[in-house]
Amino acid sequence: MLDHDRLDRVKAWQQRYVDQRKYAGSSVLINEGGQEAFFYATGLRNIEEGLPFTRDTLVRIYSMTKPVTSLAIMMLLEKGLFHLDAPVSDFIPEFTDMQALVRGATAIDQVEPSRAPTLHELLTHTSGLSYPFNPGVLPAAMEEQQLMFKPGQGKLEKMAAELAAYPLAFQPGTRWEYSVSIDVLGRVVEVVSGKTLGDFFETEIFAPLGMSETAFRVPRGTGDRFASLYTPLAGDAMALNSAKTGGETLRLTDLHGGSPFETTEMMSGGGGLVGTIDDYMKFSEMLRRRGAHKDGYLISPKTADFMMRNHLPGDIASMGPQSFAEQPMEGMGFGLGGAVVMDPGRARCPGSVGDFSWGGMASTFFWMDPVLDLSVVFFTQLSPSSSYPSRAELKALVHGAVI
Repeated sequence: MLDHDRLDRVKAWQQRYVDQRKYAGSSVLINEGGQEAFFYATGLRNIEEGLPFTRDTLVRIYSMTKPVTSLAIMMLLEKGLFHLDAPVSDFIPEFTDMQALVRGATAIDQVEPSRAPTLHELLTHTSGLSYPFNPGVLPAAMEEQQLMFKPGQGKLEKMAAELAAYPLAFQPGTRWEYSVSIDVLGRVVEVVSGKTLGDFFETEIFAPLGMSETAFRVPRGTGDRFASLYTPLAGDAMALNSAKTGGETLRLTDLHGGSPFETTEMMSGGGGLVGTIDDYMKFSEMLRRRGAHKDGYLISPKTADFMMRNHLPGDIASMGPQSFAEQPMEGMGFGLGGAVVMDPGRARCPGSVGDFSWGGMASTFFWMDPVLDLSVVFFTQLSPSSSYPSRAELKALVHGAVI
């Protein structure tokens, strides 16, 4: 069980990040055995207006959208509408005649024939797709064409088709590379369900879970509860390839009143959602309860177990990744939508075998610990998430409170 005196260390840690101007503000919510055990918020959600970081603050969860999209795929899988070894070209025909870069390629036209990635390879980031902020030939081409699935970049169908015109970074299944593959799966959800991704999320996931303030667009009436986004970088907060630190550790990059998340067109299944900490805890608790919610099941317990086991041959590190990632790679496997702790020692971070977790580019993070029966959600708004080791520190603090 959790010792509440020891959990007070979390408060001191959060305040230290604010005092050192690493984060403008943050909140932590911990449930133990389905009951709230801890909540604390400190600092500001908006420095410019002096607005506090509160429990009802809305944030950009970026890649914490990925587990939601992966859940949607598994909900459709349970209906027998496809199997995970199906090629993505069955749903998005533009992926039919694929090519992949040859090993050691230095130009985008150095290619060889390739099969289309499968749905399983998309789910596990072994598809051959990439992200513009990764190193390499394909990421550079993606960056040049802004293939990023940002909120103001039009419709999902169009960008998924544009992406298919580029070669894969490697032959599917041969490596692990963090990628826009979950965005592509968002389009698969649309094709199979006949609904927009936003409508599917709302009717099939958010409404049953009571996640009333999570969406691809900042909900109407939110006003100034939508947090500002900051970065310690002198340039683009997402441009990790050319990142430069500047003198200001909390440089404003996006705020309410003029944010693209207030007029979202692109429903990015890989990084487009905004929401509150209580809403995301409802999602994490559904995973902890193996698919269950107060009125039934989104997925069966067996399917939930299947999602949250390692789907790689070994850990992520064994698959030669060259990309940015939201988690350590040694001692960490990857399930469907999140990382799975295989060996806490090799991951060099306190944890339980079977922990399921993921984070977002603005330094948000969640994990579900089936051994200790815990769900933990951390919200802040600083990009990139690689700026500080806050996730490992928070896990150590929580495990230090278990007695």
